[in-house]
Amino acid sequence: MDITEFFNVIKLHPQISDIQKWGQSSSKNLQINGFCGSSCALFLQPCLKNRELPCIYILQDAEEAGYFYNDLIQISGDDDDAIFYFPSSYKKKIKEGLQKDPANQVLRTEALNAINQRKKWTLVTYPEAIAEKVISQHQLSKETLHLSLHEKTDIDFVIDVLTEYGFERVDFVYEPGQFSVRGSLVDVFSYSNNYPYRIDFFGDEIDSIRTFDIENQLSVDSQDEISVVSNLVNTETDNLIPLFDFIPSETLFCMDNVGYTLEVVDKIFVENVEGEAFIDSATCLDMFHRYKLIEFGTTNYFKTQNALNFNQSIQPIFHKNFELTAENFISTIQNGYRIFVLSDNPKQTERLKEIFADRNYQITFTPVNNTIHEGFVDHDLKIAVYTDHQIFDRYHKYSLKSNKTKAGKVVLSLKELMQFQVGDYVVHSEHGVGKFGGLIRTEINGKVQEVIKLLYKDDDIIFVNIHSLHRISKFKSKEGEPPKVNKLGTAAWNNLKEKTKKKVKDIARDLIALYAKRKNEKGFAFSPDSYLQKELEASFLYEDTPDQYKSTLAIKKDMESDKPMDRLICGDVGFGKTEVAIRAAFKAVADNKQVAVLVPTTVLAFQHHKTFSKRLRKFPCTVEYLSRARKPSDVKDIIERTKNGKIDILIGTHKILGKEIVFKNLGLLIIDEEQKFGVSTKEKLRQMRANLDTLTLTATPIPRTLQFSLMGARDLSVMTTPPPNRYPVQTELVHFDDDVIKEAIEFEISRNGQVFFVNNRISNLLDLEMHIKRLLPKARIAVGHGQMESEKLEDVILDFINYEYDILLCTSIIESGVDIPNVNTIIINNAQNFGLSDLHQLRGRVGRTNRKAFCYLISPPISSLPSDARRRLQAIENLSDLGSGIHIAMQDLDIRGAGNILGGEQSGFITDLGYETYHRILDEAVWELKHEEFEGVFESEEEQTSGKFVNDCQFESDMELLFPNEYIQNISERMDLYKRLDSISDEENLVAFEHELTDRFGELPIVSKELIQVVRLRWLCSDMGIEKLVMKNGKMTAYFVSDFNSKYYQSQVFGNILLYAQSHPRRTQFREQNGKRSLLVSSIDSITMAYNIFMEIKG
Repeated sequence: MDITEFFNVIKLHPQISDIQKWGQSSSKNLQINGFCGSSCALFLQPCLKNRELPCIYILQDAEEAGYFYNDLIQISGDDDDAIFYFPSSYKKKIKEGLQKDPANQVLRTEALNAINQRKKWTLVTYPEAIAEKVISQHQLSKETLHLSLHEKTDIDFVIDVLTEYGFERVDFVYEPGQFSVRGSLVDVFSYSNNYPYRIDFFGDEIDSIRTFDIENQLSVDSQDEISVVSNLVNTETDNLIPLFDFIPSETLFCMDNVGYTLEVVDKIFVENVEGEAFIDSATCLDMFHRYKLIEFGTTNYFKTQNALNFNQSIQPIFHKNFELTAENFISTIQNGYRIFVLSDNPKQTERLKEIFADRNYQITFTPVNNTIHEGFVDHDLKIAVYTDHQIFDRYHKYSLKSNKTKAGKVVLSLKELMQFQVGDYVVHSEHGVGKFGGLIRTEINGKVQEVIKLLYKDDDIIFVNIHSLHRISKFKSKEGEPPKVNKLGTAAWNNLKEKTKKKVKDIARDLIALYAKRKNEKGFAFSPDSYLQKELEASFLYEDTPDQYKSTLAIKKDMESDKPMDRLICGDVGFGKTEVAIRAAFKAVADNKQVAVLVPTTVLAFQHHKTFSKRLRKFPCTVEYLSRARKPSDVKDIIERTKNGKIDILIGTHKILGKEIVFKNLGLLIIDEEQKFGVSTKEKLRQMRANLDTLTLTATPIPRTLQFSLMGARDLSVMTTPPPNRYPVQTELVHFDDDVIKEAIEFEISRNGQVFFVNNRISNLLDLEMHIKRLLPKARIAVGHGQMESEKLEDVILDFINYEYDILLCTSIIESGVDIPNVNTIIINNAQNFGLSDLHQLRGRVGRTNRKAFCYLISPPISSLPSDARRRLQAIENLSDLGSGIHIAMQDLDIRGAGNILGGEQSGFITDLGYETYHRILDEAVWELKHEEFEGVFESEEEQTSGKFVNDCQFESDMELLFPNEYIQNISERMDLYKRLDSISDEENLVAFEHELTDRFGELPIVSKELIQVVRLRWLCSDMGIEKLVMKNGKMTAYFVSDFNSKYYQSQVFGNILLYAQSHPRRTQFREQNGKRSLLVSSIDSITMAYNIFMEIKG
């Protein structure tokens, strides 16, 4: 059932016509009692919809208003463009002079602009937002530029008006209040819309108006007319008026708690008494007397004879107990009620049906494809409206339009971090590490070309053409250590590459040998899922992410096959790896097999034991753990019970691999953070693995690019999507301020939580400890850092987990794997010294439950920091509420990922070579092993990829192939586009790239079209066995495979080239010089012509 059908059921309520009658009467006040859950939005909205007049809902705080707004949007269907969320323009504290939040300002301006132009609208707001005064209607109209399609107007006029309005001219628009000009295109981000506009002029007429996405800068949809509202709307301090003076007199107010609203308004007014920007409660109350007003909360402020009572109760709480859920459903149906289950995700209602069916319950309910925040039961209509997130006990998150605005800013900050700046260290795969010297225009044979300048040791310079950009990469290694710049013309770089390749081969060889051995072994084939398995998965607190779902399916498929499983699951901390491991473990237990879970530290053993026990509490499954922290008598008992098969899941450090531990029937081995074990443990694991199902977990994110290199060495499941609906971690940039620190820690302790205080230097940990003790004498503080003895450190952390301390003052050791759900505040001192991924990982330590979490980044004033540190901090601050953030599997994570796949000893090479060169070597090594030593193992794979003799075709030319300066003015953007073009590997992406350029910069010039055609030409040549193609002076030379014994020279492809040469003797000429074979073709004047010749040869 869709939401509109469900809505028709709601409209049958007898009280709805009473509310509508009151709406048409002259009576000022109405009291409605008895609303429960989200029923208020469901019942009031249809009544007020028919009034065709404006309406304002005032809820108690920003969060309630957000959920209410979300409910209205869900139920409004096509009319949601008339519903606006009206927030306060401040981030947290409402104080004149404090920083305002641009995303909130957009929402406020959008709402005011709509009120100014529409007759009918709905506003959802809260006391802090209405306390702030707004600009007057007259002033707003003065500060608004209206533009419409085919209007006669001059591009210069629009630029002048935008400048006058206080818009900032930039290269690329990503924040409200900015505009950019590229040829006939003007991009502008108005304060009255969540997407920026792209206005395309044809002479002095507006040819098209489109909105575009900040993240990829591509158009979203077309507009006929737009209003561009100036920034002065938000910066104006004179002539402000109360919101009440801005709205028409027939507006209806619906309020949750009038008394509380007046208190909040008064408090803000008193705190800002010298400012002119806020109203007092007397003004507010006076206004409420003027308008029609509905009160729907539990307390009523105005006395009135008009009162309506709804007979409702809240959705019962089931705590994921499905017996209880089923009993409630059955008794509700028996009492003559109809049950609706609302869900955003149809999979959830299907799961509920399956759970009931597995237990043989005959329960029917109606699924509705949309959800509200809280369910309710209406006893007059005899309906029970339940939400799936309450049944499954999940956190439900609301989304506002402004999330887009925030996302764009982050994308841009990250993009800027990745761009080449002059002076950056870069790696050229042939010449080694040098410095980037910029994008330079040169003339070759009278034709303009763009080349990249690289500087090497002793001021040597090389120029790299834009078709070889894939050979250059930004040097990424551990932060803070500049690399050694290489000298041109020496063997040092090649020696380093060869040495690395040999080392990589040794490690990869072992992996592949194991893979080959496993392919021929027989393992245990587990049976399909039982009903208990389904119940375990349904009771997971959060919604499965797509990656989690895929990984679970892959593991089950592996376990159900008779080949031994060896799967590696990579995923960032908190992305749900442990949950997947628990599901696999339980599947094994359901088949009467035992499971061993191997972890690197005592702390993790203790934690996993807690997590596994908690998840499997209601299931027939015994979980135990072994570590040095257990008493000898316990250890003895556990060994005995394991031997007799009475323990199903045993978790422990490397002890569980010892001789004294004997499993009765071991079926699955789960290894957490394998790279942290010593050599002897790894050796033991290798022997066990050949015929035992093994699942390895690692928190080091492995970049997508590396997964392909490992195909055939390991089965890989990667989790890159963070769980949806986790509470966003509220992140704030602050200075070192005793009051802020004290307030943050006191708040956390007051709700029985704990605090991480991270400081990246061991030397001043003790001073900090004394400082915090002075601020909070009663707080219990523990200190932990990497230079302590490992046993002592583990004891400190275990005590902290057991609530013996309130604050853990530590270095970034907590980044690696410690999960303490009770910690929901993290304070990071000198945050500017941490890398982006470190900050992300550290912040991921909090907000792991459904409690609100806080992260305070302490740094010197932003203005005094270097630009990259500033961007990092701003990016991480803005990323907090994106939930699914951008995958910060960015540069520094890539480095760690690469090092750990093949064991820790690799990271030294990465530091010397840079990540991308290392990655290329890894690819080559695995490829060579597959084709030489292990050819038999990969025969089936080979058949698919056979016939390719050359991996890449080098291209040189004297033609003018570039993006002209006047087409793309920004140098770093040109560089970025050249680099992206060079890395495209299929036709679909190339076409999308062409569309993007046309959309963003206008019609492509001929020289740019030819440049794009080069990419197609290189693909074609590489398929035809051409290693290098040179086009100069109207002639084209194609160099063939350099190994004369290659099968290539007997292939069909080479045969076709010979035939072409024979039939065009005047144009072509075969050559063999310096051990290279080539074909010369004359009279070639364009790339397209060359491409057509090769297509003809290919046939």
